[in-house]
Amino acid sequence: MSTLKSDIVIIGGGIVGTAIARELAKYQLRVVLLEKEPELAAGTTKANSAILHAGFDAKPGTLKARLNVRGNALYHALREELSLAIQWIGSLVVATDKDELQTLAELLNRGNQNQVPGLALLSREEVLTKEPGLVNAEGALWAPSTGIFLPFDAALAFAENAAQNGVQILTECPVTNMEITNGRITGVRTPQGSITASYVINAAGLYADAVARLAGDSSFTLTPRKGEYILFDKNAGPRVNHVLFPTPTKHSKGILVAPTVHGNTFIGPNAQNMPEEENLTIAVKENLATTAAGFQEVITGAKRLFPAIPLNASITEFSGLRAVADSDDFVIRPSTVVNGLIHAAGIQSPGLTAAPAIAELVAELLKECGLLLLPKKKFISHNEPKIVFRELSNEQKQTLIRKNPLYGRVICRCETVTEAEIVAAIHSPCGAKTVDGVKRRTRAGMGRCQGGFCGPKVAAILARELQVPLTAIRKETAQSYLFYDKIPVDAGGNQSETIR
Repeated sequence: MSTLKSDIVIIGGGIVGTAIARELAKYQLRVVLLEKEPELAAGTTKANSAILHAGFDAKPGTLKARLNVRGNALYHALREELSLAIQWIGSLVVATDKDELQTLAELLNRGNQNQVPGLALLSREEVLTKEPGLVNAEGALWAPSTGIFLPFDAALAFAENAAQNGVQILTECPVTNMEITNGRITGVRTPQGSITASYVINAAGLYADAVARLAGDSSFTLTPRKGEYILFDKNAGPRVNHVLFPTPTKHSKGILVAPTVHGNTFIGPNAQNMPEEENLTIAVKENLATTAAGFQEVITGAKRLFPAIPLNASITEFSGLRAVADSDDFVIRPSTVVNGLIHAAGIQSPGLTAAPAIAELVAELLKECGLLLLPKKKFISHNEPKIVFRELSNEQKQTLIRKNPLYGRVICRCETVTEAEIVAAIHSPCGAKTVDGVKRRTRAGMGRCQGGFCGPKVAAILARELQVPLTAIRKETAQSYLFYDKIPVDAGGNQSETIR
C-alpha cells in the first residue's frame, strides 16, 4: 500500500472501533479501520467481565449512563442480526450488612433516573430463592436486563459485518503520525503507507491519548486500571445463575462472581490504577502481569459474597486493563485542537455495553461536523451463523462429516473443536492469524488443559492454511513468535548454518 484514499479512518479494532465501523458501513462512505496488532480486539476487549450492564451504576447525566442504557437496548436487536451469543440472565447487587442496604436504595434511585427497566429490591428470602449460595446476603438489587456475552465474538461480528458492507480492515497497521493541513486532518501515516481521510475516529483504547497527541491534542489523559480474574472449570460446582455484584465503590463495581455463556464461573476483577513510573520493564499500558496479592484480593472479595467458590477447580488466571480518563467519563467529542478528529476514548466499564450506542453518537457527531451521511441502498444487516460442532445433534454431526471429513477430526478435546471449524475461522472475513485468534473464534485452547493438548496442532494448521513456515506462527501480538529455527552445531559445539 502506498497511498490509500478514504473518507474516514477509524483507529482501533476493539469493540468500540468495530462497532463504529459497522455503523458507518450503513452509509455511502469509504471507511478504513486500522488495528496495530495482528488480531482485532486484542486489548481491553479480550480481557474483561463480559457483562452487558443494566445501567444502574453510572452517575445520571453522564455519557456512561446514557450510552449504557441505550447500548443494552441495542444489543437485543444485534443478537439476532449478528448471531451473538447473549444470555439475558439478570444480576443481583448483594448487600451483606445493613449499611449496604442503604446503598442499594441509592442504586435503585440512580437506576430509575437512568431509566433502567425492571429494577427491584429483594429481601434476603427472595435473594436465596434465586441464589441459594448467597448465605451472607441481607438483600439485593435485582436487574433483569443484565446479560452475559462474548466481547471478542461481538467485536468480530461487528468487523465481519462492516467488511461485508465495504469497510476495509487493516491489521498490523499502527498509526505513526497524522497529516494536518491548515488545522484540519487530511490523513494518517502508517508503516504500510499513507491514508487520506477527511475525518479520523480515535478509538485506540489505552493508546487513545497518545494518538490524540499525534495531532497536537493533549486535552485528556488515560490511566490504565488493571483488573485480575480467576476462571474455573465448567464442571466445577456450585454454580451461580446470575451475575453477582457486591455493593460498588467509587473506583469499581467490586469483586463479582458470574457465569460465562459457555458454563464456566469466574471471579474478579480487582481495580489497581497503574502509575506512570520510570524504568518499568513492561510498559504500563502493556502490563498484564498477575500477582499473588491481586489474586488474594480477588479471592477474599469473592468469598465474602459467595463463600462456596470452587478454588480447587481454577483453570486459568488473567488480567485486563481499562482506560480511565481524567474526567472519569467517556471522552466522545470532536477535538478542540484540530478539525476532523473525533475522540471515542476513556471507554472503561460499561464500554462493552455502550459500544453500539457510542457508534450511533459518533455518527451524529460526524453529521454535526458537516459530513453528509447518505444511506446505502443495500446494507447487509445480518451475519450468517457459524457452525458450532459441539452444539449439534449426532445426526447433524454425521451429515457434516460426510460433506467435509475435517469435521471428523477433533483438535481440541476439552471443547470439542474440529479441524473444519479452525480452518473456517482462518479463512473467514477478518480471519484468524494467530493461535489466540483461533482460540477466541473457536474455543480451541479455552478448556481445562488451556491448549496443552491442541496448541501445537492449531499452530500446524495455521501454518498450513496461511502457507507460512511454522516459525512464522505467533501466539497473539506482533512479536509473540512461538517457534524458532533449528541451529545445528558441529562436533566442537560450534553453530553452523541455520536450518529452516
